[in-house]
Amino acid sequence: MDFRLTEDQQRLRDTARDFAQGEMTEVAKRLEVEDEALPKEWIKRYAEMGFLGINVAEEFGGLGLGNLEALIVLEEFAKVSPAVAFPIFESSVGPVRAVEHFADSALAKRVVPQVCAGELVCAVAMSEPDAGTALTDLKTRAVDAGDHFVLNGQKRWCSGGGHADAYVVYTKLSDDPGAKGIGALYVEKGMPGVSFGERERLMGFRGIPSADIFFDDVRVPKENLIVPAGGGFRQLMEAFDLERCGNATMCLAIAQAALDQSLAYVQERKAFGKNLVEFQAVQLKLAEMAMKVEASRLLIWRAAKNAEDGLPSVLDSSLAKCFANEIVRDVAGAGLQVMGAYGYAKEYGMEQKLRDGWGWGIAGGAIDIQKTNIAAALVGRRFDQRR
Repeated sequence: MDFRLTEDQQRLRDTARDFAQGEMTEVAKRLEVEDEALPKEWIKRYAEMGFLGINVAEEFGGLGLGNLEALIVLEEFAKVSPAVAFPIFESSVGPVRAVEHFADSALAKRVVPQVCAGELVCAVAMSEPDAGTALTDLKTRAVDAGDHFVLNGQKRWCSGGGHADAYVVYTKLSDDPGAKGIGALYVEKGMPGVSFGERERLMGFRGIPSADIFFDDVRVPKENLIVPAGGGFRQLMEAFDLERCGNATMCLAIAQAALDQSLAYVQERKAFGKNLVEFQAVQLKLAEMAMKVEASRLLIWRAAKNAEDGLPSVLDSSLAKCFANEIVRDVAGAGLQVMGAYGYAKEYGMEQKLRDGWGWGIAGGAIDIQKTNIAAALVGRRFDQRR
């Protein structure tokens, strides 16, 4: 068992790091202030550099590399900010992978290459006003109408809502109860009947737009079916296991950036005539931060490698996500405390890390639901949360 990156992986990491830190730092600051999405010209630049669809098959316009390589690149961009990393997240571990893995080949060939070329932004629409963690409570419904479906409903907490060009929409496709009736459709922003609510204002995630999405008698062609009702929900959740690893990597990157900033600060800042790093209390805090960051990275990389570049298991992905969701709050909080008033000031970016880091433990399946997933995997059966 070798925990070292290969030379190719190191080169890929270094290329991503140089680009992200060299070209995206000022862009990230502007996105944070203006709370606007990354402009399309930057997404095209990502595509030219090969940063979109890193683990997507070459036949669909990707690089054909593994999940680990995709997560390595994602980490380097997310160290700068989640906003500049989000297009990489969406193309490598997000809804596009569900289209690639499960949709009819004609739909996959129409959609995925456009994403990898930076010509199309695709987001996922899962949660609803009354269906988040309990996703099987969703009310969005698509009715079979011959050569098309008629889609009605409302989605909430959609990262990319109103900004993305298309959406992977989780919806009821039959009257079967619970998960058996759920599938997914590919819905384009410009389809008649698709509209959006006001922009949501969140504690963090600035630069990642989100808004309610409304579907009013939207005619969705049959060829836009990604997964049907029946076994479809299980497939969608399998794809979501990879997204959990991306969520965990966002947390890892924020925590690593908080540690890096803290290390630099304590070696420059003086108190009582010496650098802060000379105080044992500070040394202990740095060590604890580093332990959590490194443990998180190992859990994420294990999940990616155990999948052999397929889709990670629910156990591996839930362990990685849950741990990363918790440690980023601890590490960013410790970094803020180490920096004192400078950490609390917006100008220095540490408070942003705490705000952004906290959100990932809510998004993509809250921390507590990951723990129930872990327990279920350990005992080999699902637990009924309704009774």
